[in-house]
Amino acid sequence: MKWRCGVLVALAVVLLALPTAGLAQQKVLRYAHFQPARPDQPKHAAALAFKEHVEKATNNSIKVEIFPAGQFGNDADTMSGLRLGTLDMAVAHDGAIAVIYKPVGVLGIPFLYENHEHAWRVYDSPWLKEFSDDMIKKTGVRVMSFADNGVRHFTNSKRPIHIPEDMKGLKMRVMPSPVFQTLVTALGASPSAIPWAELPTALQQKVVDGQENGVTNILAASLYQYQKYITLDGHVWSVHGYTINEKYYQGLSAVERKAVEEGTQKATAIHRKMTSDQDKDAKQILTKLGMEVTEITPAELAQFRKLAQPPVKAWAEKEIGKEYVDSLFKAIEATRK
Repeated sequence: MKWRCGVLVALAVVLLALPTAGLAQQKVLRYAHFQPARPDQPKHAAALAFKEHVEKATNNSIKVEIFPAGQFGNDADTMSGLRLGTLDMAVAHDGAIAVIYKPVGVLGIPFLYENHEHAWRVYDSPWLKEFSDDMIKKTGVRVMSFADNGVRHFTNSKRPIHIPEDMKGLKMRVMPSPVFQTLVTALGASPSAIPWAELPTALQQKVVDGQENGVTNILAASLYQYQKYITLDGHVWSVHGYTINEKYYQGLSAVERKAVEEGTQKATAIHRKMTSDQDKDAKQILTKLGMEVTEITPAELAQFRKLAQPPVKAWAEKEIGKEYVDSLFKAIEATRK
C-alpha cells in the first residue's frame, strides 16, 4: 500500500507542475481601432462594450486586449497584422480595408442611400454575407458587420459651398483612395491624398484648403480648428468594418464564437447610434464650435449627385468589377422603402 501511496503522491506532484494539462488555455483577442481611447468616441465606447460582453459570456476564456488610437500602427500595418494573425480583430474604416481588399471601394460611390436607416438595411442584408465570403476567400479576413464612420461632408477654409461650382480651385484632402480622388475631381476641385494621421497638420499649414469627413472624425481630430466652412451634402455614407482574422474565428469554440458575434452586434449598435446622433445634430454641434454650416437644398444636392455619381460608379465598374457594383445596387434597391 505504501508504494501505491508513493505513486499517487508522485503523480499529484507532476500534475501540479503541469497546471495546464487537460485544461483549456485562456485565449487573447487583440482588438485594434483608430479613435482616441475616450468613452465619447464611438469606436472606443463600442470596444469597451465588446470586451465586457465577450469576457463575461465566455467566463473569461477569452481576454480582450484593446489597442486604441492606431497603437497597432497605420492602416497598412493594422490590416497586414490582421491578415498575418499578429492582430485578431480590427475596427477599420473603408480606406484601411481597401489596403487588403479593393472591392470595399464600391461603398465610396457617392449618394447611394436615402438616410442612415437605409444604409443599415443594406449592411444587414444578405449582401453582407456575399461580401464577407468573397473577402475571406481573397484575404483570410472576415467582415462581421459595418458601422458608421460618419456621413461625409466637405469642409474648407476659403468659402461656403452651395453648388459644385463653388468647389472649383479648392485643393481638397481625400483618403488615399482612387474612389475619393475621382469624386472630388468630378466636382471640380483638386484632390490631394493625405493619410489620416497627417491631416490636422496639413490643414493647419494650409497644404490643402479643405477635406471631407463625418462629424465624428471632425471632432476626434479637432479639424474645426482649421476649417471655417462645412457643407452638409452627405456625399458618402462612410463605414467602419468589424473585421476578424478568419483562422482565429474558426479556432473559437461554439460558445466563444457566439460571444464574439453577439459582442460585435452590441458594439455595432452602440457605434451606429453614437455616430448617427452626431450626424443628425451636425449643424448644432459644429455651429457651437465656430464653423459656418451650409445646408443645401434637394435641387442643389441633385447637382452634386449628377456630377459625382456616374464617373465614380464607372470607375468602380472598371477598376473593381461590375459584379461588385451590381450586387451593391441590387441590395440598395431591394432595401429601399
